[in-house]
Amino acid sequence: MHVSYEVPRLSVSSAALGAADVDLIIIPIAQDHTASAVGAYDSVFGGDLGSALERGEFRAKACEIYVPRTPGKDWRATRVVFIGGGPRAEIDAERMRRMAVTAAQAARCQRHSRLAWADVEPGTLSTTARVELIAEGVTFANFDNGVHKSKNDRQFFIKQAIILTGPDAAAAAATGRATGESINAARVLINEPGNFLTPRMLAERAQNLASVPGITAEVLDERAIESLGMGMLLGVARGSVEPPRLLVLRYEPAGAPAGQTLALVGKGVTFDTGGISLKPADGMERMKDDMAGGATVVAALRSIALQKLPLRAMAIVPMTENMPGGKAIKPGDILRAASGLTVEVNNTDAEGRLILGDALWYARQLGATHVIDVATLTGAVVVALGKTTTGLFGTPEPWVTHIRNAAAQAGEKVWPLPLFEEYREQLKSEIADMVNSPGRPAGSITAAMFLKEFAGDGAWAHLDIAGTAWAEESKPWQPKGATGTMIRTLIDVARSGFPGV
Repeated sequence: MHVSYEVPRLSVSSAALGAADVDLIIIPIAQDHTASAVGAYDSVFGGDLGSALERGEFRAKACEIYVPRTPGKDWRATRVVFIGGGPRAEIDAERMRRMAVTAAQAARCQRHSRLAWADVEPGTLSTTARVELIAEGVTFANFDNGVHKSKNDRQFFIKQAIILTGPDAAAAAATGRATGESINAARVLINEPGNFLTPRMLAERAQNLASVPGITAEVLDERAIESLGMGMLLGVARGSVEPPRLLVLRYEPAGAPAGQTLALVGKGVTFDTGGISLKPADGMERMKDDMAGGATVVAALRSIALQKLPLRAMAIVPMTENMPGGKAIKPGDILRAASGLTVEVNNTDAEGRLILGDALWYARQLGATHVIDVATLTGAVVVALGKTTTGLFGTPEPWVTHIRNAAAQAGEKVWPLPLFEEYREQLKSEIADMVNSPGRPAGSITAAMFLKEFAGDGAWAHLDIAGTAWAEESKPWQPKGATGTMIRTLIDVARSGFPGV
């Protein structure tokens, strides 16, 4: 049985480059490098770097790789890789992480199991931030999508990584490693096919993922869900022979400030056929990733607990399949939500907002003061923002701004979309309190407006990751498949707490 990833042994060291006992050393270099830096490396590599730069063979563009001749026998490493950073002023969190992943992937391709990263290119970041991003990137890169192949001769993992920097950065390296590990664990779940990840399987595996000190778990079965009156979650689940589950994880560290609790709510549709409003066959296999929001919030809470952040937090994941069985909900059916509102279902393929509505209501019942939900919710957000940017909705404005700032700090792209009251008009129903899908115009916004009806009072935000949860093609810093997007952002929201919100 193959594994999807390994977590490398990660440490920091103040050893000189030549003294690092590894197979490969990675050296970042900016486009606006200094002549003295190039000269110092040329003295080791016989002028290779300077000549390559002069000829234009290597321009130190972002994530560009150059392999010089083998270093002299004074160096313990047998290979060196230079990784370009682009202009120094542009080396931000996203760039540094991409550089780390790209270089680590190159090390794996060359089958080097022990590597060192020379922390010699500061960019715009502090030492702590750089080291954390490098550790996270190297860990993220140690991932293989071929877990279900009967033969996977290409699988090779980095066993050890050393960051050559000051000894004070050890904690940052440990934090980055924990974040990278949590992201990879989420990617494993998101990549799994539906027959390997039913709602019950997801509940069990998510519970195992969150089995770290400080987190308590509860899994509600169909009877418990019914006792809570969650008619929307139960309605979506009716078409499947697989029963639904509701996962509740709590993190309540001693000494955390009372009166404020962050709830992370994630969509957990383990396979989405669209139900009676059946999706086209072309591309339907991708609908195994419709539980990406659920995996995201579980992984984020895991990392929050591992970092021992001083706040109360919870993760709630409603889990179900959306299938066109004989008992499935039909267009025109009316469901009663746990909040008491009634919903006319005019599109069974708009199921994510239904199960999230019940989960958002439950988060408030459990005492959440600040809520963020994460979901692969709408194709409309992909039309609006493409596949590079996550849609952000929420209220009040300071909470939305706080999340935008956290995303920028994490190196992830989000963009706010409006929730003007006029959009609420599109949700009106003649026979119920609202419809679940009012049509194409402003589709991502009306979906968020629907969620807002169940989010209650207090700070709430919605992250629509339909365009960013999955990479359709491989890049040096991101293989095809699950991306683990927004986990870093949620961690940074938790780190910074609730200032003025």
